[in-house]
Amino acid sequence: MAQPATAASSALPPLAISLGDPAGVGPELIAAAWALRESAALPPFFVAQGAGLLADAAEQRGLEIAIAPITDPADAQAAFAHALPVLGTGDGPYRPGDPDGAGAQLALSSLTLATELALSGAASGLVTGPIAKALLAQVGFRHPGQTEFVAEACRVSAQDAVMLLAGPSLRTVPLTVHSALAEVPALLSADLIRRRSEIAARGLASDFGIANPRLAICALNPHAGEGGRFGREEALVIAPAIAALREMGIDASGPHPADSLFSPHLRDSFDVAICMYHDQALIPLKALDFDHGVNMTLGLPIVRTSPDHGTAFAIAGTGAADPGAMIAAIRMAGEAAARRAAT
Repeated sequence: MAQPATAASSALPPLAISLGDPAGVGPELIAAAWALRESAALPPFFVAQGAGLLADAAEQRGLEIAIAPITDPADAQAAFAHALPVLGTGDGPYRPGDPDGAGAQLALSSLTLATELALSGAASGLVTGPIAKALLAQVGFRHPGQTEFVAEACRVSAQDAVMLLAGPSLRTVPLTVHSALAEVPALLSADLIRRRSEIAARGLASDFGIANPRLAICALNPHAGEGGRFGREEALVIAPAIAALREMGIDASGPHPADSLFSPHLRDSFDVAICMYHDQALIPLKALDFDHGVNMTLGLPIVRTSPDHGTAFAIAGTGAADPGAMIAAIRMAGEAAARRAAT
């Protein structure tokens, strides 16, 4: 893994964090992350809206923290040492595990404000709390997820907003995401693999400081197709994409059988695994790094990360949710913002 950025985070604007669904674990994990800010060496951040809700979530979790309402992101720097800065007047009741339309509306308002502040440069990056997509759809959210929402706000095609899953042990990129497995072969093309792999390589250089990233391209079929016996996608689609990447000077290898690529003795041989479908990327990442996994969007003009877990309504408010992934998402966003500022 690359070394942490050396640029001082205090020289940058603070990070903006959106609440996520207020009935989920997002608010309590944001509060827990702030409480652990010193031991976790987190950069300054503020939350977009939800001051009262955050205070109640912290109390429910047994955290004694102060909330500092701010009117300008620049005020977060001074407040951060002694209180959790919150910008904006939007708020609502804290009802963990009981999601509703009003909470979804607050989640959308928080996401919109935090995204706008990151785009304006008032925030050095964006960390998004977990949402409930079905509830957001009921209040007018028309995107498949937050990645597509942020990409559109950045005026970037959804095809060029690449999902990176990152943890202490592994980084993966799913080339197809929320698609039925039966549809994946038809969705794959040499151009899609080449284009998204190129974006991934650039993102690892700019946000992780890996000058010449090593990309391991997964096969689609068992045993990489076994010479065509189990499928021809490796020969007809994936291998040509790898050849094109190599011609561009990108260190791409494969197609690798996915059943062995993530074994302990091979994980140090690449910087990111480019996977053909959702579970091929997320199963190994969550098996290895569930409590510290981060979802990062590459290909955007802003830094955007999110903890790689959902709203967890079933355990919201119980104190059982682990803040590790939220802390990792905040730290990763701060390090990426510092690297970008230093170049």
